[in-house]
Amino acid sequence: MPKFDIEVATVVRDEIEKVMGDSGYLKSAPFEWVTIAFQYGLKNDDEPVFGKISKRYGDLPLAIELDTNELLGASREEMKRLFEIAALRSLIAAGKRYSLNYSALETHFASL
Repeated sequence: MPKFDIEVATVVRDEIEKVMGDSGYLKSAPFEWVTIAFQYGLKNDDEPVFGKISKRYGDLPLAIELDTNELLGASREEMKRLFEIAALRSLIAAGKRYSLNYSALETHFASL
């Protein structure tokens, strides 16, 4: 994997956290935060795998698979787009499952 995958993931996290905060995504959530694990594999998942809400940490763990073949040789911008798509798909799925306000995330997703 390119050495800049953590750097790009951090940028994506910061941008999406802002959208989540500004939109009140977590306001009525039964969890305090969402943790998304990007799993490098052979396909791009449309939806994440949901873990149980952690009683200890208060987060909702999600995992979503990304196609390694698309990430190999990707530029920073290409990788950023792939990470954004995966993160937004995960958060929108969680928003639907827990009846959260995810419209701002859908708008961001539509702009990609």
